[in-house]
Amino acid sequence: MITKKTPRPAAPCRITVCRGCCCGDPAKVPGVDHSGQIGRLREALGGAGQVRASECLDVCDQANVVVVQPSTAGRAAGGRPVWLGLVNDDEALADIAAWVRAGGPGLVEPPGVLDLYEFTVSRRVGKALEG
Repeated sequence: MITKKTPRPAAPCRITVCRGCCCGDPAKVPGVDHSGQIGRLREALGGAGQVRASECLDVCDQANVVVVQPSTAGRAAGGRPVWLGLVNDDEALADIAAWVRAGGPGLVEPPGVLDLYEFTVSRRVGKALEG
């Protein structure tokens, strides 16, 4: 007997916010409301993406780090995770949220200002997040 596979539901973008040894630490990045950052990002997304906190992502010199992973459709269109560093103000969070609401990696180019935050990680670090 042949059974049909049920297709996986489409997953939205996932936003990973580092909260390890340096990210989220007022001693490393003073003057930022670290504890409220994740809540403000969730609110700005309005359900368009999933936000999760992570232990140290091993790029401490870029604190605070946010990784935007593509949705199912974005990945099918060639989108890959985008690493953003020095995300220490609400304007950057608003730009990230607007991008994700519009479709995110693979579907929509990020607002130009996010180019200032984007950086490349080693393959080892990148694989650890995707794994």
